[in-house]
Amino acid sequence: MNDLRSPDEKNPPPSQRWKLFLGIALAVALIVAAQFFNFQAILKNALSAIASIGPWGPAAFILIYIVATVLFIPGSLLTLGSGVLFGVVGGTVCVSIGSVLGATCAFLIGRYLTRDWVSKQIEGNPKFQAIDSAVASEGWKIVLLTRLSPIFPFNLLNYAFGVTQVSLRDYFFASWLGMIPGTVMYVYIGYLAGSLAALGAEGRSRTAAEWALYGIGLLATIALTVYAARLAKKALDEKISP
Repeated sequence: MNDLRSPDEKNPPPSQRWKLFLGIALAVALIVAAQFFNFQAILKNALSAIASIGPWGPAAFILIYIVATVLFIPGSLLTLGSGVLFGVVGGTVCVSIGSVLGATCAFLIGRYLTRDWVSKQIEGNPKFQAIDSAVASEGWKIVLLTRLSPIFPFNLLNYAFGVTQVSLRDYFFASWLGMIPGTVMYVYIGYLAGSLAALGAEGRSRTAAEWALYGIGLLATIALTVYAARLAKKALDEKISP
């Protein structure tokens, strides 16, 4: 990967060394937390708690999503759960806000606090090296395409973009747009799973026509998401190939 650091960043003055120490401590804390905590169980309990706090639920959900993103915790369970708790529209809005704010927090941490650590994590990955080179000329387009393509790990990508030359503005808006298709798909799946689990609890069952509409909607959502991902992968391969 190209070394994007200035000479001052390679040999930080004493006034800046606290950032380096803080970044290393944060990286170690993330690794230790991932080893000793059962995050899936914690997230399930959190979703149960959110369901019981009424109008504060969306705000609590967004806050938890931000923290989970920063801590490298996969957000799939939260995204599915949002469909159960808030429906397709409400869940999509909550996940969209939480994911882009979480991704932005990770981006800023990667750029200003854990830059050296992130660089070491991705320096041996040829895909990230190619992205680093492409971002210098393409900027937000590369961010958008990587968000649409499922071949890049979401949480590591948040930090990795922090050590590239992409601006915060371009990163924010491109990430937000690129994550929407996948968000809608997972929220929709969560909503249908919640509807199946609650079948009969509301005093009536769903009609065959209703389930048919749900099924058509789900298939259409998945088809559009997969199609967008394939187009993004093809375009990304063209831009980052040597």
